[in-house]
Formats: sequence, C-alpha cells, structure tokens
Amino acid sequence: MIGTIASLWRHPIKAHGREEVARLALTAGQTVPWDRVWAIAHEASQADGSTWVPCANFSRGAKAPALMAVTCTLDEGAATVTLRHPDRPDLTVAPDDADDAARLIDWVRPLMPEGRAASARVVRARERGMTDSDFPSVALCNLASHRAVEQQLGTPLSIHRWRGNVWIEGLAPWEEFDLVGQDIRIGSAILHVRERTGRCKATTANPETGRIDADTLGALKSWGHTDFAVYAEVIEDGEIATGDSVARA
Repeated sequence: MIGTIASLWRHPIKAHGREEVARLALTAGQTVPWDRVWAIAHEASQADGSTWVPCANFSRGAKAPALMAVTCTLDEGAATVTLRHPDRPDLTVAPDDADDAARLIDWVRPLMPEGRAASARVVRARERGMTDSDFPSVALCNLASHRAVEQQLGTPLSIHRWRGNVWIEGLAPWEEFDLVGQDIRIGSAILHVRERTGRCKATTANPETGRIDADTLGALKSWGHTDFAVYAEVIEDGEIATGDSVARA
C-alpha cells in the first residue's frame, strides 16, 4: 500500500461547483460518474458535447476567477444541480431543461469579467465527462504535494484550487509523478496513471471568495514545473470509497 483515499470529489458542471462524495463506482474508459457532465460554452465556442474539445471552449476559472467559489449539490435522480456562491443567491436547475439552462446563464453572468467571451449555452457530454484531458480521466491529487505548496507560499491553501477527484494521503511530496506509466489499485478499481497535470491561473483564485490571492504557479515553478496532480484512466471497473487503500497493481 502506498496511501489511502482522503476524500472524493466530483464537479457536475465543469468549472461551476464541486461536491464531496463518500464513494464512487468507476467504469473502465469513463470519467468519475457525474463529473463534468455539463459545461457552459461561451459565445465564441463551437462545442456541442458530441466530441471532446479543449477547455478553452468553456467558461472556466482561468478566465473568470469568481467561478472558483461556486459549490454545488447534485440530485442524481432528478438530474438537478443546486449552485451556491458567496455573491449570488442559491439556484437549483435542471441543466438539460432549456428554461433552466437560460436561468443558469443569467445566474453566472455577474461572475464573468468584462472583456471575456460571455457564457452562452449549456452543453451536455454525450460520451464521457468533459475533463481537460483528451482521454476520459480521473484526477489524482497528493495531499503531501499540496502541503509542500502551502509551505512554499507560507500560507494555508484550500485543496479546491486543484479541482481534483481523488485526494490521496500517505505519499511523499510529488511521489504521484513517479506513478506515471504505472497501474494502481484504488479500492477494487484499477487505474493506469497516464500523465502529469499542467496548471493554469485558475489555481491562483481563492475557492472561498473567487478572488486571486496566491501565486500558486510561481510556487510550482520553484520545483521546475507548473504541474500538480496526475491524470489516470480507469482500466478495470470497481468501487472506491473514502479510506480505501491505494497500491501499485
């Protein structure tokens, strides 16, 4: 065993909220269930959900830091999402409903900075969650690496700057990078770790306030890169839960 699961997270609407869950059922070749199922395409985007497109096609924290402070609760049965933000009233919407999608666009409009492509429409993924990678990925984050960044900056940081799916306790700082190219068992699932995760300006925004307040990218550069976490692909179905072990397969 190399570690244990500290927490599990999903982001039903890409870049618009996070939600902790106790367990997940992973399926080979798929993202975390309900993770990035929807996204908000901006007015310059050609995205329609039929195929994967880069994150630049969507409204996101790198361009609109206020979005980093959105939290959410998903009702799987009703396919509704309740969104919360310190500067906006709570909102419950069914993103697949045209009227609700319009309400969502109206709700997010005040959070978008001037001079950026405006949020235009809600897109639903047809094949797999719209993660930033061009393959269906699960984002694995190392708590020890997070603490190393905190120490480098000399201030506490929220883990939500990194928008991960699986947070692991027990690894040494940056040990997750050594797992690239390897298979690991998490709970009863097996994942293949494919690549390191490059980071953007979204991580500089405080997930409680949505305001830029930390030079996370500068801190990462002190180690000679701007990477944090790794992307893995599920290659064998299984269930994972908080407290489960993480081991090389």
